[in-house]
Amino acid sequence: MTEQGNKGDALHSMVHRLEDKVYRPSGFWSYSVHQLLIHLKKEKFDSAPRALGFDTEGNEILSYVTGDVYNYPLVGAIATTEALCTAAELLRDYHDATASFVQSDQFGTLRWLLPNREPREVVCHGDYAPYNVALNGSKVVGVFDFDTAHPAPRVWDVAYAVYCWAPFKTHSGDSLGDLTEQTMRARLFCDAYGLSHEDRVCLVETMISRIQTLVDFMHEQAAAGHEGFIANLKDGHDVTYIADIKYLRCHKKPITDYLILSADHSTHR
Repeated sequence: MTEQGNKGDALHSMVHRLEDKVYRPSGFWSYSVHQLLIHLKKEKFDSAPRALGFDTEGNEILSYVTGDVYNYPLVGAIATTEALCTAAELLRDYHDATASFVQSDQFGTLRWLLPNREPREVVCHGDYAPYNVALNGSKVVGVFDFDTAHPAPRVWDVAYAVYCWAPFKTHSGDSLGDLTEQTMRARLFCDAYGLSHEDRVCLVETMISRIQTLVDFMHEQAAAGHEGFIANLKDGHDVTYIADIKYLRCHKKPITDYLILSADHSTHR
């Protein structure tokens, strides 16, 4: 288990908790994230942190999301079917709560860490992975770390979530089960979310595009001198992502064929 938001890079090593508050380094996107969190509270989505402002040292202040937290490899409660399905349900609820925010008057003036993608259906979490949720037993009850939130289609966020939760990963420290088990978990996630047939057809290709976008972003940030991303590249994180892309390309058809078996019974529209 890990402290909330601490995924090992330079930025997240500066995250600290004081009683029921979490202090995290802020960036140009943090004001937008706080407006998003305020909106979620108004929509009665209570599974995200509350925005508590900023201190004089350049930190954002958030409420602490209560629950057990995990990281890869996925073992114990985080690896259960209940965790997988409740994670998908919570992501759907989150997306639904953000839809009206995208349509609000203030939305057009907000700046995000990652670029907007069309159509702007929702505000994607951007990193809806097992290490960014909190559990009560085997049920996912909270989500945190909204640094990578940005407007995009629902499927853009779902694709990365499925990649992380199936997970379609090739590194021994991140993988879980074989292709058959991963694909079954992917379909369970899509079913619990209510992903449409059309989005399932393009899901694997969207996963590939999303991972490639992440690799490109890592290289851009490293070239700009960001130490955390420089360290990630030295550790070969980009190489691992590229291997995952090849894995998905190789198995695109059987994954897609299985995903669409139950798609006629699901919809997110």
